[in-house]
Amino acid sequence: MQGTGNDFVVIEPENVSRNWPRLAIAMCDRHYGIGADGLLVMLPSTKADFAWRIFNADGSESETCGNGLRCSAKYFVDRGIARPGQKEIAIETISGIRKVVITKKGDKVVRVKVGMGDPKFRAEDVPVVPRRNQGKIKQMITCPMIIDGKELRLNLISMGNPHAVFFYRGDVDKFPLASIGPKVEHHKLFPARVNFEVVRVLGNGRIESRTWERGVGETLACGSGACATAVAAKLRGYIKERAEIRLRGGVVDIEWDGKGEVFLSGPAETVFTGEWVDSDPD
Repeated sequence: MQGTGNDFVVIEPENVSRNWPRLAIAMCDRHYGIGADGLLVMLPSTKADFAWRIFNADGSESETCGNGLRCSAKYFVDRGIARPGQKEIAIETISGIRKVVITKKGDKVVRVKVGMGDPKFRAEDVPVVPRRNQGKIKQMITCPMIIDGKELRLNLISMGNPHAVFFYRGDVDKFPLASIGPKVEHHKLFPARVNFEVVRVLGNGRIESRTWERGVGETLACGSGACATAVAAKLRGYIKERAEIRLRGGVVDIEWDGKGEVFLSGPAETVFTGEWVDSDPD
C-alpha cells in the first residue's frame, strides 16, 4: 500500500510473536524482497479496533507514521473487518490511540483523516540533548548547527516521533539532502536519531517539503513530518490553521489550531497483493 508515495508492506499475521525487524529488512529490500519504506503489522487490540506496529526498512521500529495509519485504516475497511457503515476507527500505536475518519465514495475509500495527537516540544520529548538556546518562538526548541558548510536552524518537534524542520529559502529539489540528511539523522544531539525535513514556504498556506526519514532515507512522503512542518510554520507565523504540504509523492492537508491535536488528511491506495514465501520462521 502507499500514501502519497510512502509505501508499506501490510500484513495481518496469525503468529504475532516473531522477529519483526528481521522480516522488515527482508521484505523491504527493493532488490531481493518486495520493496517498501516499511513493514506495517496489523495486530489484535483490547483498547481499539486494532493495534499497529511499523518497522522501517532497516529494521528499526517507528513510534508513529501518518501515511501508514491512513493505509492501515483503508486496509481495515477494504478487508471487511470494519463494522458496516463504520466511519471512525481507533488504532492502538506505541505512541497512543489514534482516531481515523474515513471518507468513502460509493464502496471506495477516497480519503482518510488521521488525528496525529498533540505536538510536543520539550527536549526529553523529541528527544534532543538539552541546549541553552531555546529560541524566541514559544515552546519550540530551535537548534542551530553547521553541516558540510551549510548553516541549519532546526525547529525540533515530536509528533510521537522526532522531527527537525529546516526552513529553506531556495529550491528544495536542489538541496543536497542525500549527503546532509544522514548527518542530521545521526547527529550526536539526537539520541534516538531524528527525521529531517527541508521545506520552503510558498505562501497562501502552501509549503513544499522533502524528508530524510530515520531508518529509511529519503522518502516520497512523510505524514508525521508534514504535521511537524505545519506546526513549525504556524508557530513561526508563516501559515494560519491549515496548510497544504506538497511532497514528492503528492499533497496532504494539515489542520492545527495552535493548541491541541494535529490532523492529517490524504489519500491511501492498495498497489498490489501477494504471497510471501517465508523461509525464516523465526
